[in-house]
Amino acid sequence: MSAVIGTETEQARRLLALVVGAAARIVAYDRGTPVSRERFERHVRAAAAALPAAGYAVNLCEDRYRFIVALCAAALRGQVTLLPPSRAPAVVDSVRADHPDSICIGDGALDPAPPGFWRLPDELGELDGAPLEIDADATLLIGFTSGSTGQPKPNPKTLASFVSSTAQNIAAMRDLLAHGHVTPLVATVPPQHMYGMETSVMLPLLGDIAVHADRPFFPQDVARAVADCPRAPLLVTTPVHLRALVQARDDDASFAMPPLAAIVSATAPLPRDLAQAAEAAFGCEVREMFGSTETCILARRRTAQDDAWTLLPGVTLAPQPDGTLVDAPHLQAPVALADLVELLPDGRFRLRGRNADLLEIAGKRASLGDLTRKLLAVPGVVDGIVVQLDADAHGVCRIAALAVAPTLTPDDILRALRQQMDPVFLPRRLRCIASLPRNETGKLPRSLVLELLRS
Repeated sequence: MSAVIGTETEQARRLLALVVGAAARIVAYDRGTPVSRERFERHVRAAAAALPAAGYAVNLCEDRYRFIVALCAAALRGQVTLLPPSRAPAVVDSVRADHPDSICIGDGALDPAPPGFWRLPDELGELDGAPLEIDADATLLIGFTSGSTGQPKPNPKTLASFVSSTAQNIAAMRDLLAHGHVTPLVATVPPQHMYGMETSVMLPLLGDIAVHADRPFFPQDVARAVADCPRAPLLVTTPVHLRALVQARDDDASFAMPPLAAIVSATAPLPRDLAQAAEAAFGCEVREMFGSTETCILARRRTAQDDAWTLLPGVTLAPQPDGTLVDAPHLQAPVALADLVELLPDGRFRLRGRNADLLEIAGKRASLGDLTRKLLAVPGVVDGIVVQLDADAHGVCRIAALAVAPTLTPDDILRALRQQMDPVFLPRRLRCIASLPRNETGKLPRSLVLELLRS
């Protein structure tokens, strides 16, 4: 991945390779077929040659391998990939409105198809040519925050920053990977999410890892994808998917998970009891990652055994009154997060919630995260969330909750919560619904939560 010495333009630009390793290294399993680096490069060149001209490309590919091909093809054409927080048509349209010179790339028929839609062929073409290299410091993609705490925000990323952060991630997972072999990777998280981008796209491009092309959703689909791999894979998932896998293991006698090398979880706090249950059920370590769209992954922990986080190499934290300042080799400048941390003498840290989640009522303090954990601990509650509503006409911000509890009424839940919560923090509005509108990574956009509470 050294810079190429060539023309004056090349010298000024500092080129980096989009994919590394030997020509025969397996980077993906595409519909059961191993794909070498050499063949992957041919797929990318052919796709790049066929792409319509544009400044930006919204990558809507469902198949993970085709997503990676489209990402690299757009980069070769100098197109910045846009990753909306959702593939809902209204969200895609909003992102495109802010980036008028854009096309949409997909791998299947869309009805209705968005304007400027270009579909990858079912059988990918192949084209020989020069190595896949791009400007290291040019914007490769723009990821958007999920909107779980407000309006989605754009975060540009360069290939140089991903090279640096991926080296950190490999160091953080090294003891989970196969030594002397390519490690297969199965992911339930979409590649459009930054966590999915870091683990299921950048790791196979820049590390000795080969990704399974599918994005399995249901437990049986996950088990089939794992069984497709030539050796025990790394499973990249979320707490929502992990809970479903553990429940399937406990409730469905026909469900059997093939051996896993390890499980990696992120996107939401992982309860310790769930981490312990998953380790017992699947006989491997569950490693939780902490990060954000703005910072990428910055810390790890084995949640089943410890509540303290270990920073990735080169990452430093500086607590602030309203959050934490993060600095890392892959960041152009320190980034401020709303998370509150407690630095420990051994260099690790504990999370103390988010500044926006902290509540103070009648001189008493609590956090929305802790109140949500108490709600989820009520027997019969399958899913739920506690939120603070926007201020009313009198400036009062009341507490409300949504719960998925098929066998309970709101009164049943409130009766149980009175045993666990100070009365000032009890939800003044609690609604039971069939399911929460979680997105593909298990997060809940605040706008949808408020809409459900209002309806």
